[in-house]
Amino acid sequence: MKLKCIVLEKSIIHQKAIEKMVNYHPNLEMSGIYNSSLEANQHLKNYNIDLMFLDVDMPLLSGFDFLGSLKNPPKTILTSNNADYAVKAFEYNISYYLLKPITTISFNIAVSKVLKHHNLIYPKNGNGEFVLLKSNFKKVKVVLRDIKWVKAIGDYVKIVTDKQNFVVQFTMKRFEKMLPDDKFLRIHKSYIVNLRSIDQFTSRNVEINGNSLPMSRSKKQLLENKLMFN
Repeated sequence: MKLKCIVLEKSIIHQKAIEKMVNYHPNLEMSGIYNSSLEANQHLKNYNIDLMFLDVDMPLLSGFDFLGSLKNPPKTILTSNNADYAVKAFEYNISYYLLKPITTISFNIAVSKVLKHHNLIYPKNGNGEFVLLKSNFKKVKVVLRDIKWVKAIGDYVKIVTDKQNFVVQFTMKRFEKMLPDDKFLRIHKSYIVNLRSIDQFTSRNVEINGNSLPMSRSKKQLLENKLMFN
């Protein structure tokens, strides 16, 4: 799975340079390039973005101010000509601080750091697909087929599996993107279910192992269609 990227950069030259490096990277996909914070903000509202390349030295509204204005910012790599901003940058919980001029080597190092801590990419092994998640300050391996359902709890999600439950810091939208849509379905704003774990359902509820989970009426037909192919 590729990380969808957006670039907010005042310099057209640096826009082109970053665009070229993103397009050549096997784990990245360009979603938008802007020199206006207003347009970039609108893009972030309309699309699911995993990674943002953000110029600190934007006119009118600085990169720091723009980042601080976002309620749920994506992973962010800050770019700048000035190394003096680096200490301040990490107060904003960024993923990397990239000095200009950006080289392919420095770009790949920054992206590798993001990928290392990003949970959207899952490998395969003998037990099937799995994700590595941080729960209670530990990395835990969760096999996707073991997940029964996922419940939203504010900025966290509760993952219910065959063996145990995990609470991890994720938005529901971000966690939904981690799951293959042919095996999982978001049946409600607060619930995602494993299609193969469903025992029965009505127009309002889905039952899994004796647990009744709410389902939006609009999802019933979609659920029926997906179950036909599982």
